[in-house]
Amino acid sequence: MKNVRILIVSGFFLTTALLVNAQDKDYTFRVLANKGANEVKSGDTWQPIKTGAQLKKGDELKISENASVGLVHASGKPLEVKQAGSYKVDDLAAKVGGGSSVLNKYTDFILSSNSAEAKKNRLSATGAVHRGVEDIKVFLPENQYAEIFNSNVIINWESSKGGAPYIVSIKNMFDDELKKIETSETSVQVDLNDPKLANETAVLIEVKSKVDGKKSEQHLVRKLSPGKYDVVKKQLNDEAADLKEETAFNKYLLAAFFEEKKLFIDAITCYEQAIRMDPGNSTYTDGYEEFLLRNKMKSAK
Repeated sequence: MKNVRILIVSGFFLTTALLVNAQDKDYTFRVLANKGANEVKSGDTWQPIKTGAQLKKGDELKISENASVGLVHASGKPLEVKQAGSYKVDDLAAKVGGGSSVLNKYTDFILSSNSAEAKKNRLSATGAVHRGVEDIKVFLPENQYAEIFNSNVIINWESSKGGAPYIVSIKNMFDDELKKIETSETSVQVDLNDPKLANETAVLIEVKSKVDGKKSEQHLVRKLSPGKYDVVKKQLNDEAADLKEETAFNKYLLAAFFEEKKLFIDAITCYEQAIRMDPGNSTYTDGYEEFLLRNKMKSAK
């Protein structure tokens, strides 16, 4: 009887593995980003394409003018289609080439994080969320997630009072000001390799309105230790080797890589870069907004 049970259990797991494998191979591409009135034809019918859709063997894709679609192949390799026209999915698959990638891990992460169910769960977990009492709210994570891999930091904020111009102060851990930036925008980019900052392992960021002196809380930004830096660098080379080209779609996928590693400041920079490269793509702006909300850097209005 014991042997029978073992055989049944073994058979169950084997069947499950085969089903999962079959499902994994049931599509050719998944749609991760969509800009414009693009369509897919499966059989004889054209339908508007949606983020998260699966494109299968024999399907056809139609890209409209000034539009694009970001795809991830079943092998994990990314492909962005930006030229208007019709494309057979089989022909697009041929462009991907051989080999495999672990990017499907981040494809799943993006789709699950931005799904309707994930948003519903976030809202039910947090309840009604209202704007905080800060006059100037800086969109940076809490101090336990202050570590950063890259040297560039993009700092964004919103102001409920006062207004431009703003003064962005970068201080050391003794509260001594190292660098000051004045801007009429609500965003600045800071290079941690700046000679004034290069010797600091951690800095404090504060934004103040020059109009009325209202200011934000201080936010910590801390460079990764050499050991942690080397670990992330290896992971980046191993897991995101297919994202080296400077495109908005690749930056969007890199944001998921950094978020999964809890390197939220690096993820912010990637989202910002994707939006600046392709400002009309709602996939990136909506994805960025949801990222800030689920990681509690922004409150729902």
